Amino acid sequence: MREKAELIRPSWDEYFMNITKVVATRSTCLRRQIGAVIVKEQRLLASGYNGAPSGLSHCGKTGCLRAAAQIPSGQRHELCRGLHAEQNAVVQAAMYGVPIQGATIYSTHQPCSACSKILINAGIKRIVYLQSYPDELAQQLIAEAGIEYVCFMDK
Repeated sequence: MREKAELIRPSWDEYFMNITKVVATRSTCLRRQIGAVIVKEQRLLASGYNGAPSGLSHCGKTGCLRAAAQIPSGQRHELCRGLHAEQNAVVQAAMYGVPIQGATIYSTHQPCSACSKILINAGIKRIVYLQSYPDELAQQLIAEAGIEYVCFMDK
């Protein structure tokens, strides 16, 4: 009798980070394609990608305000037509009445300080990100809030 080959399955972090990368492909931002998913008890609750608010023209049509004004990455987040992926994921959960307190958020990029504040108030307990982002305040806020912060590296 032949032995059954053992299946090689991704870890939960690998699984949800792979989904996050696919979500990022929906981004309408001209500078960065970012995706985020919110998960609790190994169940996907909400997803989001960065881009203009629903029903408004995307930056591909209007042009990038930040590029036109030569605003460096990590500064003046308010001067942008788009919402961040983490913001869109939290908004999606709120729109559909999905509780996210105690959940994990996976993001292709480390959250900025504005997103970090939203995640803290939403009760997110764990943040897993793939690429770093230059925002020291975000790191300080997350540490002070006692949220687990994990830099996920592709294997």
